[in-house]
Amino acid sequence: MNSRTPLGENGQNGGVKALRRPSTAVNALLALLIVGAGFQGWTLLRDAGSETGANASEIRTVTVSEGTVTRTVEAAGNVASAATATATFGTASTVTAIKARVGDTVSAGQLLAQADATDAERDLGLARADLQAARDALDRAQTAGTDTSAATNEVARAELAVDGAEAAVGGTKLTAPMAGTVTAVNGTLGGSTRPAGQQGSGGFVDIADLTKLQVTAAFSEADATELKAGQSATVTWTALRGAEATGQVVAVDPTATSRNDVVTYRVAVSLPNPPEDAKPGQTVTVSVITGNVEKAVQVDAAAVSAVRDGHTVTVLGGDRKREIREVEVGLEGDEAYQITSGLTAGERVIVPLAEGGAG
Repeated sequence: MNSRTPLGENGQNGGVKALRRPSTAVNALLALLIVGAGFQGWTLLRDAGSETGANASEIRTVTVSEGTVTRTVEAAGNVASAATATATFGTASTVTAIKARVGDTVSAGQLLAQADATDAERDLGLARADLQAARDALDRAQTAGTDTSAATNEVARAELAVDGAEAAVGGTKLTAPMAGTVTAVNGTLGGSTRPAGQQGSGGFVDIADLTKLQVTAAFSEADATELKAGQSATVTWTALRGAEATGQVVAVDPTATSRNDVVTYRVAVSLPNPPEDAKPGQTVTVSVITGNVEKAVQVDAAAVSAVRDGHTVTVLGGDRKREIREVEVGLEGDEAYQITSGLTAGERVIVPLAEGGAG
């Protein structure tokens, strides 16, 4: 008869108990893994949600509207008189009197300066005497019935000499060629008259009509192609606080001026109603309207992208979906573009972010 050992701690029941202890540890480990996975998943979802929210907040949109699109070009310039003249002696001599000063208001024909006329008057007397002698010789030839050709030619020559001598006497008096204000006296008492053809760029006396002002500005080669007479312009003064006037383009120089490899064109702008303190020489900024379209479908210029074959915009739909759409651009204004097709007022367009961050 076999003897049996009673079941105890080292028997079967004891083995079962020994197996149950590892099962509890495994369950605890599994629970920890599940909790950790859940936390990691929640973290990922939170980060994804934050990123989505950040991206959404970085989108900047503008609304397509209807209004006026304006394009302007600007350049620096200076105020100048619209009418100027120089008075220059016609005879080389010594200045004996100067009757005009800078700032004087003069009338046309007014005497400005006088030069020594002694030599010119002597030459005139001799020329008149020669003319009289030539006429007497012609009379004798006619009375004698001889050939008068030589005598006639001599009279003509003498008459021309008298005309020249009279002009020389007149050239010793300097008169104002126009009414205006004396802006410069370039000669001195006792100095040379510097007659025409021998003086520099200015005359002996410079005169300007200060009641008629204009602006001369140098526009870039590209901007000048858009300018023409009659366009409206706004002139802003640098030194006069808040001073502004409206004028028109009067003329655009047909030839360019090149300085330091920079090509510009001189443009004259009228100033019918300048500010009270406006004076020649003051620095101004000239802004000329080169294009203007009213009741135009318009959108912020920053929202329009240039591509090889034209322009595109990114439209943001009501469902937040984006659509890249081709558009036709009319006038490219300073701040907005005219859209001739592809957009309608009220649509929302995305403004591309500036490189490196939100725009």
